[in-house]
Amino acid sequence: MTLVREGALDRRGRGERGPRPLIRHNDYSVLEPPGLGAWEPELGVGVVVRAFGGQEKLDLTLASLAAQTYPARLTEVVVVDDGSDPPLRLPEVRPANTRIVPARPGGWGRGHAVNTGAAATDADVVLFLDADMIAFRDHVEAQMRWHHLADHLVVTGHLRCVGHGTGLPSPAEVADAVGRGEPEALVEGPGEELAWLRRAYDRKEDLRTAGYEAFSYFIGGTGSVRRELLAECGGTDPELLLGEDTHLAYRLAQRGAVFVPELDSSSWHLGLPEMELRKAEGVRYRVPFVGNRVPRLGVRRGAGVRQWQVPCVDVVVEVAGARFGAVSDTVERLLGGDAADVRITLVGPWRRARSGGRAVPDGPGPDTAALREAFRCESRVVFAEEAPREDPDVPFRLLLPPGLPLARHAVRRMVEEADRARAGLLRAVVPGSDRGGPRLERTAAFARARRLADRPEEVEALVGEVSAVHWIDGESQLLTEEDRPPDPPEDWRSALALAEREAAEQEARAGRLERRYRWLTGTRGGRFVRRVIG
Repeated sequence: MTLVREGALDRRGRGERGPRPLIRHNDYSVLEPPGLGAWEPELGVGVVVRAFGGQEKLDLTLASLAAQTYPARLTEVVVVDDGSDPPLRLPEVRPANTRIVPARPGGWGRGHAVNTGAAATDADVVLFLDADMIAFRDHVEAQMRWHHLADHLVVTGHLRCVGHGTGLPSPAEVADAVGRGEPEALVEGPGEELAWLRRAYDRKEDLRTAGYEAFSYFIGGTGSVRRELLAECGGTDPELLLGEDTHLAYRLAQRGAVFVPELDSSSWHLGLPEMELRKAEGVRYRVPFVGNRVPRLGVRRGAGVRQWQVPCVDVVVEVAGARFGAVSDTVERLLGGDAADVRITLVGPWRRARSGGRAVPDGPGPDTAALREAFRCESRVVFAEEAPREDPDVPFRLLLPPGLPLARHAVRRMVEEADRARAGLLRAVVPGSDRGGPRLERTAAFARARRLADRPEEVEALVGEVSAVHWIDGESQLLTEEDRPPDPPEDWRSALALAEREAAEQEARAGRLERRYRWLTGTRGGRFVRRVIG
């Protein structure tokens, strides 16, 4: 069985970690999954089903899981009862290794329950499944074959939404139809895909060309991830009651995950998913809650100059040996720039500095103390003795020398250039810096590279292989102010009214000409007149 296409690099480490082929951006085409039923699985899977009431539909979900082709000896099912009244019970038709666990105290909701279920299994892979699904017989197998190829994949299963009229099939009927490979016998019609997701798959070659946006197309109704990667990212945020699957996917992406849609098998979703039924409420909820935690969703656009829970860019400035004026000018420019969601860490010997403008004997001097006093009340400025490690939830880390006369747009421009070039590392050449100019690191690309590297010194070279390294001219792009659009004229209201009147006149004229054309071409009298005057 060929698991990785010829020419793909498989960088296996020592110990227990799984295969880690080099995958550029989100182009998982270097992987070649085995045919369904034509391979020998090795990994265990823990299927986590969160349920709140709905015993009748849960019975059908468990019945379909009882008929799966993935080996029963490698499968366990954990149903998380999220406070059902009456409590859920295990039906007669179910996988052999199935149990119900209560959601852990102190929380409620899908995210909290998913964390409970993931903690209750020690399987190699955690597969999330809604409690109102009928999985086709090879649904679990289809997802699991990908996890045997690489240990940093996030797989999204396929589903179609189906109605069930006035009644549901029995669990025995579901197990029989799924086991025979005839799940269509259970419903009327082919069901409906999620239209927005299908459009994304078609537009982005099943996410192979989705790049760093791939996480935004993950859905929690059916999906799977290695347990170690799930634990590494911290699992779901239990405070999120909607959009927790998007936030989880973002956390996984920031740790270097690759997103794969599994389309060879499918499942029935009994009715529309909750987010499809509550779209307006979901949009209202996503802006404050998910937007606060996921800088890359776009919900922050147009929000003005403000701070968020997770900044878009962590800026690190080394201040040791630098003059007060150089550092303060750089910080002021960053704070006043048009990229407001930044966090600025000033790295220097702060413990040895005193306020009041006096130097400690043998200390760093008055400039350091003055800097601390200048910015100690600014919430976006942090003081650190050593350069901080990357915050895995922040998309970018900018290493910046002090003293650069940054333009207002500098940080925004670097992010835009990194996105345009799909770069994991963006470098800028500025006067007098040689190769020591601004350096923007994409957290997800560096996380992927570290997963592949055998030694720390390999990481930067691998960033260029899993993503790209892009250079720009810093003097023209970061230090030179953009030409501002001209201010609107004082009489802009009058000018607008005049333009609208002229547009209305032209529209009326066009209507008259169109009616004349139709008369000349579509009536007997018009055609006669046209011949006479023609």
